[in-house]
Formats: sequence, structure tokens, C-alpha cells
Amino acid sequence: MQWVKLTQVRPNPNNPRVIRDEKFAKLKQSIIDFPEMLEKRPLVCYTEGKNYIVLGGNMRLKALSDIGAKEIPIILADEWTEEQRAQFLIKDNVGFGEWDWNTLANEWDADKLEAWGLNLPEFANPVDYSILDGEDLNGTLADMAGGVKKAIQIEFEPDDYEEAYALVKFWRERGAYVGALIIEHLSNEKSKI
Repeated sequence: MQWVKLTQVRPNPNNPRVIRDEKFAKLKQSIIDFPEMLEKRPLVCYTEGKNYIVLGGNMRLKALSDIGAKEIPIILADEWTEEQRAQFLIKDNVGFGEWDWNTLANEWDADKLEAWGLNLPEFANPVDYSILDGEDLNGTLADMAGGVKKAIQIEFEPDDYEEAYALVKFWRERGAYVGALIIEHLSNEKSKI
């Protein structure tokens, strides 16, 4: 790693990543709050003439420039081929993993996570069921379940499926209770046995 003047480092013209207002503000604040992180994660560059072109860290370069940094840490990848440089430019920005939201919710401080730049999903507020403590809900639940329709899955041979689907749709569109039609037909067929 070496420290160079910020004016010697250029953003990569082929960088496919962008950063927008709120996230950019968080990135700048992150660098201000924890500048030592740059020593462990310097910008990855390659030499072009008297300057350095960024492969990894284009957004950090922009943030460092905005906050008025004079010198920045870089490591060089001059030995890489053009293909390797292009590959790194993409792979450095790909997020292969995913967040374990349960661990984050239970082990981390949400305010700190947001301040550090992690966009937290908006979870529904937990429901307070304490008002139901001590209530006998068996009768209420039975009453509620009484008016709920239930379904039975009926299998069809592939050749019959389209016709069955069209017939169910036809009768539903006319407000018919398809279950009653099936019961009536099956009862009539049963009585013939």
C-alpha cells in the first residue's frame, strides 16, 4: 500500500456503479467517522502515465474528494491484464451473500447499521396480543371459522384440465357456487351405484 495525492487518482471511466444522494452522504460520513478503515481497504488502482486509475473504490474516491482529502491509500494491480481489470471492476461490486436479517435484528443496533450505510427493510410493527390474555377465544374462533369457505384440490388428467378450468370459470363468472354443483353431480352419480 502507498499513499498518493488525491489529484493523481482518476475515477474509472468504465465504472458501471453510481451512488445517489443519501447513500453518498452516508459514505462520506463513514469515512469521516472511521478513516482508519481506508488503511485496511485502500483503493485498488493501476498506473496510467503519471496517474492512477481506480478499479475498486470509485465511490470512495468521489467521497474522499468531496470531503477534501489530500492523500489517499492505494494498492496497485499493474500486473493484471485488461481482462482481469475488467473482471475485478465488476466482481468487486457484486454482492454474493445476503444479510441474515434475524441476526441483524437481534444482535446489532439498527441506528448504527443505518448510519453505517445499510438499508434496513421496513418490518411491520409487532402486534401486541396482550389484550387477548385471559380471554376465552374458543367460541369466538369457532364462530369466525363457521363462515370461511374451504377448498378441496381435484386432480385432472392433462387432456381434461383445460375443459375443467373453463367450466369452473364459466360458472363462477355467473355467480354460481361451484362446490354445490359438484356435490349435486357427485351425489346423483353415487345414488346410481
